[in-house]
Amino acid sequence: MRLFLITLLASAISIGCARVESPPKSQQNSMSTTSFYDFKVKTIDGKDFDLNSLKGKKILIVNTASECGYTTQYEGLQALHEKYKDKLTIIGFPANNFGGQEPGSNEEIKGFCQKNYGVSFQMMEKISVKGADANPLYKWLSSKEQNGWNNDAPNWNFCKYLIDEKGQLLKFYSSAVKPLSSDITSVL
Repeated sequence: MRLFLITLLASAISIGCARVESPPKSQQNSMSTTSFYDFKVKTIDGKDFDLNSLKGKKILIVNTASECGYTTQYEGLQALHEKYKDKLTIIGFPANNFGGQEPGSNEEIKGFCQKNYGVSFQMMEKISVKGADANPLYKWLSSKEQNGWNNDAPNWNFCKYLIDEKGQLLKFYSSAVKPLSSDITSVL
């Protein structure tokens, strides 16, 4: 029976079911070669944004897309932002890496998010989140050598990375993990 359950769990993970990953206990305190706070990004309006300004806050990084089956997660992300904004900063990074589901310009994406979901959490400029042209922040998020434990790059839109108050990568959540799930809210 135990072997059956392990096989079933492995199968569920391989087909993209909800997945949450945390660093192994032995690596939770290991130092990464680069800090989350070392990165600078651009807002959806083209302004410089220094992630160092978020020291002392938990941060949820999400790769977003406007034409995806998970696009309705914008609603949950906005609700999460409103409910936990004193404990959590949400940052959306539009990306067109998966199925061409984010074809618009920054201006079009911003308008879509505000009109359809009332998004008021921080949105950044459209970037690549995977592959050779991935944004340096996403290279850090998905490289064990850089972040200390995680090698998971987004495999679809709306993957989530939770950063703790010290700038350490705390958790990785697959697209299927909803923003208001207890997997996320229980660590806030």
